[in-house]
Amino acid sequence: MKEIFLCAISNISSGNCSEDCSFCTQSAYNNVDIKKYKQKSSEKILEEAIYAKNNKAIGFCLVTAGKGLDDKKLEFVCKTAKKINNEIPELNLIACNGTASKEQLKELKKARISSYNHNLETSEQYYKNICSTHSWKERFQTCLNVKDVGLKLCTGGIFGLGEDEQDRISFVKSLSELQPHSSPLNFFHPNDKLPIENKTFDIDEALKWIAYTRKCLPNIRLMVAGGREITFGKRWPEIFQAGANSIVIGNYLTTFGNKPNDDIDTIMNLGYKIAKFCK
Repeated sequence: MKEIFLCAISNISSGNCSEDCSFCTQSAYNNVDIKKYKQKSSEKILEEAIYAKNNKAIGFCLVTAGKGLDDKKLEFVCKTAKKINNEIPELNLIACNGTASKEQLKELKKARISSYNHNLETSEQYYKNICSTHSWKERFQTCLNVKDVGLKLCTGGIFGLGEDEQDRISFVKSLSELQPHSSPLNFFHPNDKLPIENKTFDIDEALKWIAYTRKCLPNIRLMVAGGREITFGKRWPEIFQAGANSIVIGNYLTTFGNKPNDDIDTIMNLGYKIAKFCK
């Protein structure tokens, strides 16, 4: 029986990012009307972690806005991770805090963070079209740093940013070079304030690229994350036939997801098993 892995995310600091990523609602350049705050309290994040665990999530990701880690952000993420680990030791903690050095990643590992998420987003060739304030190579290097310090690497990207088919092939090839433990595939969520065509990604095209990624990376945990609801609609269960074996439940960084119970019921009714442990 196919196992489906559930993960939840917490946007622990939101908005006012100094980077100009054209796909991101949290970039100060894009002036999107979202909820902005410097950081949630550790207590609030713990509440969200408990809610995630009660909804069968085995992964919980601590996400911060901004290019990368600094001393204050690192200290807060580590403190919060320790608090969650003391209360829910069986929950697999993931950090997603931008570019990071090996020294910073080692501190996260000491705080019992088990995985680090840093997405390549798209191909190296296309990246300059969606961001000018930092390079794709910086992102790739952070992914290498993650593997070097012994954390599990979680890296993926976004389809539907205006890239062509060769860009998508190149992007997946880069994922193959990194051989991550897990890979989140996101699909662009249109917003009229963003400087990207306000267009939802085609469902059949999305399923094709999930299948292609699975073919190129047969042994990883392949997650469909942001944009699942708006891209696939009622056809979202087809992602599992295409090769995905993981989803994000609940809300995303600045957009809403399905009710966790609805997703869980759908998975169970399809005859799949919900994973109880992170492998």
